[in-house]
Amino acid sequence: MKAVILCAGFGKRLKPYTDKIQKTMLQVHGKPFLEYIINGMSYTGFRDIILVVGYRKEQIKAYFNTGAKWNVKIEYIEQKELNGTGGALLLCEDSILDGHFFLTWGDTLVPYDIYTKVCNLHQNENHNFILVANYTEDPCLGAAIYCDDFILTNIIEKPPRGSSRTNLNNCGIFIFSTEIFDILKTLTPSERGEIEVPDALLKGIKERNWKVRVIKMDKNQFKVDIGAKEEYEQIKNDSSWLQLLKI
Repeated sequence: MKAVILCAGFGKRLKPYTDKIQKTMLQVHGKPFLEYIINGMSYTGFRDIILVVGYRKEQIKAYFNTGAKWNVKIEYIEQKELNGTGGALLLCEDSILDGHFFLTWGDTLVPYDIYTKVCNLHQNENHNFILVANYTEDPCLGAAIYCDDFILTNIIEKPPRGSSRTNLNNCGIFIFSTEIFDILKTLTPSERGEIEVPDALLKGIKERNWKVRVIKMDKNQFKVDIGAKEEYEQIKNDSSWLQLLKI
């Protein structure tokens, strides 16, 4: 199974850090942030990785090259039009030959045990769709996750602050059946002008009776999104979280 990492965005919320640096290449304790994710993929057993690149793609390619240093093989796919996570995924369709693939946002990092848990659940229980959710005070900056026990019932992208009846947020880590490509092709862009993965999941649930299994992270479990400047600055100035990656 291939792993797809999305790392094409401008990182507007991280300016001025990202004026000249791709956000996933921002240095954190001597390494680009993206390297921690690729280390996690290798640690989990992934050997084929697709990096969807765009803004300052040359920085990513020059550093990671073929991926041999990390015991992986990297394929680069360029997202010339930044039209959302769904648009990025559609570019990968021809490169994914298996029936399922792993997906993570390139600005999100969790303990490597989460990657392993996702893969084990897929293998042991044959789930076609898995979504990881983390706890937050308000999912207004991400996507609010509603579920019946461990099955997704609704996902609302960037809900107004204070409007959510859930503390679960879309973490940005998934396993998908390639059936998702069929749905993505039918979507119209959102109000943000983007093809949204959450919209595809909702349509699949409603029209194809998809069962999307939700893995809920522990409430205090480490998770960072460097798309937010304050989170990037926090992990840059504190190294204690490094020991949490492989526990």
